[in-house]
Amino acid sequence: MAKFLVKNSGPLKGEVYISGSKNAVLPIMAATLLCEEKCEITDAPRLRDVDVMCNMLRRIGAEVIEDYDGNRLYIGTKVISDKEAPYALVSKMRASVLVMGPILARTGRVRMPLPGGCAIGARPIDLHLKGFAALGARIEEGKGYVEAVADKLQGCNLYLDFPSVGATENIIMAAVLAEGTSVIENVAQEPEIVDLANFLNKMGAKIKGAGTDTIKIEGVKKLNAVCHSVIPDRIETGTFMVAAAITRGNILLRNALPDHVKPIIAKLKECGVEIYDTFDGLIVNAENAKLVATDIKTLPYPGFPTDMQSIFMAFLTTIDGESNVHETVFENRFMHVAELERMGADIVTEDRRAIIKGGKPLKGTSVFATDLRAGAAMVLAGFVAEGETEVSEIYHIERGYERFIDKLKALGGSIERVEEKVKEV
Repeated sequence: MAKFLVKNSGPLKGEVYISGSKNAVLPIMAATLLCEEKCEITDAPRLRDVDVMCNMLRRIGAEVIEDYDGNRLYIGTKVISDKEAPYALVSKMRASVLVMGPILARTGRVRMPLPGGCAIGARPIDLHLKGFAALGARIEEGKGYVEAVADKLQGCNLYLDFPSVGATENIIMAAVLAEGTSVIENVAQEPEIVDLANFLNKMGAKIKGAGTDTIKIEGVKKLNAVCHSVIPDRIETGTFMVAAAITRGNILLRNALPDHVKPIIAKLKECGVEIYDTFDGLIVNAENAKLVATDIKTLPYPGFPTDMQSIFMAFLTTIDGESNVHETVFENRFMHVAELERMGADIVTEDRRAIIKGGKPLKGTSVFATDLRAGAAMVLAGFVAEGETEVSEIYHIERGYERFIDKLKALGGSIERVEEKVKEV
């Protein structure tokens, strides 16, 4: 098992290039199953989750060529040879469930073990299944698996009880080849949804309304191969914005889209961080900032992203005064609090709320990456803590950040990846 060794680094300074979005590339990769021809995906980040999805698509019958030197993927699926996703891969990544909609649309049947991923709370796939059922599929749930079968999917009118990103993506992909028109209301509005819709529309789909709360899909008989560039990763963008803020540094973020991180910009400015949108990129400057505490509340997009909650909380522990964090999206996303407390943070949690009494010095110690984003939070906290911080379970972090160590080192961060020695019994 590997771990990160992080030391106090002073202000991070310089520039960083934001990679393609993990949460955009995964559904786009799944959507290639809707086309018999080979699609090209550019700006694809090299991540463990992308590797898992590549292997998943291969098991289903796709031909996948990875050109990571050029950040490109080539995916084509003439025939879907396996309509059941393998549990060994599904258990590694929750986004595996996104192959359900495309396989169902192409073949009329799909069987899926219940997915895995970060342990940040219950994330049932009932809304995915509700969408498939509305499109005319018969749903059968067994012990540890779910199956959907349909002779032919039909357009439908559907209202989602919650604007789930995954359910929105899966239902869109199932509906694009259905007969007739589908209108899906209360859908997720994230930029990743828009990117998926843009990809599908390039292929010949007829989707309107992506980025709003209502999407209209007119089914088509066939989709064609295209080349598509993935949008920049807004959570990586937010992570490096906070890296500048927590270390009182100054970072230029190239390939960042400010429109996708408006709530993060707003909250950092509330704290006193200077942020400028320039021709070269987004500048985040906290070198001479007089920082003040603030409150955050996570919400579905365009609200403050739950994926940034733990990272922003690490930052709030370094600011004098009291801050409040209200997590409304996942019920179990405060597991990182215990790790921050081990470093000396003063945090009190009750249900889905946390009160941070900031400004107390952090001290390096051994901590765990309890999930992907919490792992990034531990690394950033380590940059401002006294001494050395050991971050274990870093496979979580490597699932979602491309060349994380290289980028941080280039900014002046003191961080090393080492293999932990297995103790002999």
